[in-house]
Amino acid sequence: MIEALVDYGLFLAKTLTLVLLIGALLTALMRARGRFHADGDRLEVTDLNGKYRDLARALKQASLPKKAALKALKEERKARKRRDQAAEGERRRIFVIDFHGDIKATEVASLRELITCVLMEVGEGDELLVRLENAGGVLAEHGLAASQLARVRGTKTRLTVAVDKVAASGGYLMACVADHIIAAPFAAVGSVGVVVQLPNFHRLLERRGVDFELHTAGEYKRTLTLFGENTDADREKVREQLEDTHRLFKNFIREYRPDVDLDRVATGEYWQGIQALDLGLVDEVKTSDDYLLEASADADLYLVAYAVHKRPLERLLAAMQGGVRRVLFGR
Repeated sequence: MIEALVDYGLFLAKTLTLVLLIGALLTALMRARGRFHADGDRLEVTDLNGKYRDLARALKQASLPKKAALKALKEERKARKRRDQAAEGERRRIFVIDFHGDIKATEVASLRELITCVLMEVGEGDELLVRLENAGGVLAEHGLAASQLARVRGTKTRLTVAVDKVAASGGYLMACVADHIIAAPFAAVGSVGVVVQLPNFHRLLERRGVDFELHTAGEYKRTLTLFGENTDADREKVREQLEDTHRLFKNFIREYRPDVDLDRVATGEYWQGIQALDLGLVDEVKTSDDYLLEASADADLYLVAYAVHKRPLERLLAAMQGGVRRVLFGR
């Protein structure tokens, strides 16, 4: 039984190594062929007010008698025309951006383009709403995503972040930048902490007679490794780095939400939206759907997205990375 487990562990290690090597080769091949041109990229804009009207119109036509539906639609058009004339030149605009996070925050490339686009267009009274779904991941990428949102805070444009499902760890690093945070009642919010985890195959390789050599210049060029022997000094250095990163995380939150009790919330725990409101992590319990539907009465709503053209090879590599991530992290 033990022998079978050892063989299985070696098989997994070989498989992971093979996948990583293939990924590295594909990445090198893409770089050798040059970066993709932005010619295929495009900005997509959806009129959400129009979308809501179309949905309401379809429901009226399906649920009311024909004459009643026609009458209701005619009255609705007249009312909208009067409303538009009365508010001509005065209606504010809300630009909506969806951000679906992953471990490497790969959508940050699109986010930076969208933020630049919105900042070039917004006027007085306009607002940016970011519908955020992000469970966190690599610090550098999520820090960049948070910095993109901080560009909006540097202007007079109101920034709202809506959390319908999750804004945890690096996701909350992004959310805390907002002027106003709303969360659905059972959305997961918080997880203000830092984690490092990795397997170590040193003893397994040692028993199998496999030597692993690691040569570095610089005392801390490498600390914990997958295949080498990890020492207490290595572990202590990693813990020190984790504490430093956690301190930076807390200071960042303190800058944008100074009233939050960090001793209470910076424990790595997460809370549901209702609890997060009591802790000051969010400002209002509400879904993004309710927020937008209410705002549509006096604002023009536009969903903006930046579609990045990807070559088939890039799509294949992204799929492989997603598969490896699911195997390693279960998501």
